[in-house]
Amino acid sequence: MTANVDHTKRPGLRFAAAAAIIFLALAVALPIAPAIASGEALSGAALKSFVAGKRIYLAVPLGGEIPLNYRTNGRVDGTGEAAGLGRYMTPKDSGRWWVAGNRVCQKWQEWYDGRTFCFTVTKLSENRIRWVRDDGKSGVARVR
Repeated sequence: MTANVDHTKRPGLRFAAAAAIIFLALAVALPIAPAIASGEALSGAALKSFVAGKRIYLAVPLGGEIPLNYRTNGRVDGTGEAAGLGRYMTPKDSGRWWVAGNRVCQKWQEWYDGRTFCFTVTKLSENRIRWVRDDGKSGVARVR
């Protein structure tokens, strides 16, 4: 016997679907990452200065980007609306970010169930970075 359940009203399932889409985006980016030439690894004050006040665009499969705004006051906000992710996840979220040694860390209110993730950042050019998350996932992003 199967029950009719409206999955759109269950935030945990919406998040799971969103996480699957984001994982696919990262999986697509992984084969590209080794082909990128080395860049300048950023840490400490240089990393904070490079990220603060910037908008970082994460590419998603099938086109589109998720812009993340790293505000100078330590707040971060993002939206998946432009990439069409609103059906699968909370389309907007905010949280905080900080630098710990050679990593940028962030903690969202709802995305990733509010868990903290940290990333190392390599500056490839003035408007491109390579990031590696503490769980090994990596990718390339555009910076403005």
